[in-house]
Amino acid sequence: MVPPTEFIFGTPLDMPVTNILLLAQEAGAESSMAVTWFMPGKGVLVVSLVVVVVAVLGSILWARAGHSIVVRKIAGLDAVDEAVGRATEMGRPILFVPGIQDMDNIQTVAGITILSKVAKTAAEYDADIEVPNTRSLVMTSAREAVHAAYLSAGRTDSYNPDRIYYVSDEQFAFVAYTSGLMARKRPAACFYFGCFFAESLILAENGNAIGAIQIAGTAETTQLPFFVASCDYTLIGEEFFAASAYLSGEPDQLGTLLGQDMIKAVVWVMIAVVTLVATMAAITGSAGVTQFITDLRISMGGG
Repeated sequence: MVPPTEFIFGTPLDMPVTNILLLAQEAGAESSMAVTWFMPGKGVLVVSLVVVVVAVLGSILWARAGHSIVVRKIAGLDAVDEAVGRATEMGRPILFVPGIQDMDNIQTVAGITILSKVAKTAAEYDADIEVPNTRSLVMTSAREAVHAAYLSAGRTDSYNPDRIYYVSDEQFAFVAYTSGLMARKRPAACFYFGCFFAESLILAENGNAIGAIQIAGTAETTQLPFFVASCDYTLIGEEFFAASAYLSGEPDQLGTLLGQDMIKAVVWVMIAVVTLVATMAAITGSAGVTQFITDLRISMGGG
């Protein structure tokens, strides 16, 4: 049996209280001295962060200075005029679905940005646009975007907020309503821009069945095959997020896009170089090169 004067939590039972407090203070001082602000082994990550910030800010300043930044054409966005014009000629409405997620999802924000472009074109062509939503906040944002688009086109008298409405938070309840809407009103142009899941194929197949021109965009890789198979045009991945810069032409957005592309090019070069070095290390068996690759992997956060 352990004597009662032995240790409990590392201190003897018969030690005075003042001594116990002094020991606690010394332990706290030692632990505070051990705290460091930076991990020396993560220096490569710090340098990478600085390079990213400098590239993006430098590109923004470059664009603000008036230098032109060319963005390659995105076929899906260039086809907006064609789709809206066809709906106008046929006297049928336009359907726009901004995904099924709330405004805290970046894909929904990008979808609302594209909605502004579609709504402005619809206002200029005097076409009806209908925007069902699964979230009340998205409905409010969509109404503001469409109203601003009609105001910009000088057609505020044609703006009807009742065509932008909330349906249901439930995924398949919303899809059932939208599918019925498409069967009844037979829109000539359908736009799907936002975050989609299992409902993507249902919407796209219904639009294809009624013969509508369909343009879609999402960053959900699992849903892209369905849109590609069923729609006329599809914005894939980063094309979707670059749409706002493509449509607006604002220097800040174009500069950010240029800075990101520069960083991607640097990363591609680094991957190619490191892959070549690792291949040579495996072929030659050089201990120095192998150690360099190991240190680099650790500094980048790898095991």
